[in-house]
Amino acid sequence: MLIFAVFYLDEYLTVFPLRLRKITKDMSVVEQDLDPDSTTGTEFVIDSEEELIKECEELWKDMEKCQNKWSLIGTETLTNSNAQTLIRKVIPLTDDVLTTLGKEELQKLKHDLEIILPTIQSKNKKLKEDFAREQQWLDEQQQIMDTLTTIQSELESQIEAHSKSRLEMTNEMKAKILTIKEFKEKLLIALGEFLEYYFPLPGGKTKRKKTKVEPTAQLITLNEIIEILINRMFDVPHDPYVQINASFWPPYIELLLRNGIALRHPEDPNRIRLEAFHQ
Repeated sequence: MLIFAVFYLDEYLTVFPLRLRKITKDMSVVEQDLDPDSTTGTEFVIDSEEELIKECEELWKDMEKCQNKWSLIGTETLTNSNAQTLIRKVIPLTDDVLTTLGKEELQKLKHDLEIILPTIQSKNKKLKEDFAREQQWLDEQQQIMDTLTTIQSELESQIEAHSKSRLEMTNEMKAKILTIKEFKEKLLIALGEFLEYYFPLPGGKTKRKKTKVEPTAQLITLNEIIEILINRMFDVPHDPYVQINASFWPPYIELLLRNGIALRHPEDPNRIRLEAFHQ
């Protein structure tokens, strides 16, 4: 900027005298073209010439002052603001000057933009790569989401079908259990009636009635003996044997042993168990 100011200052100091001479010459030509008898024209030319000369002298004085200031500065460094202020004082803002200054600013702006451009392009390229990578990740996640949604729908359908099937099976099992319980009750009642009719207690007495010869213990029916053996087998499967006591009528015990319904303990003949027909 300092070189630019010096250049324009020297150019202005060189060109100004030439322009002043040209203006004086043009004024002489105008004087020759005017009518000698016209007083008004002569006065106009004289006034214009004096005014122009006065203006040029003032401008020349200002230029000399600027040149003196310039010479006093010497080799000191000027800031951009000082240089621009000095240029504005010395150089008139004509179209050529404005054009030159504008070109210089545009060249500087172009240079700065050219420096910034690679960085911006690099950032844009990186952003495009990041965007492509994120878009790919999003597509993969969307595919996973669609797959999981499909699997979830299938599982929900299977669970619903399984729940319905399980409910139906549960209801069916409950109905079967209820039927078996009813059948068991009927079977036990029929067995009790059969045993009570065909295998009564001695003398036709029930367990609540005493025989003619009072025994030391009250006897129990064959049905009750079988019920005791069954309950023992299922309640204590690891030790299904029952101790024979005085309430067990010996003929009933022999009947069960001879027909393979009950078994004696291999080491204790006073203990019997029910044959495991269910195994």
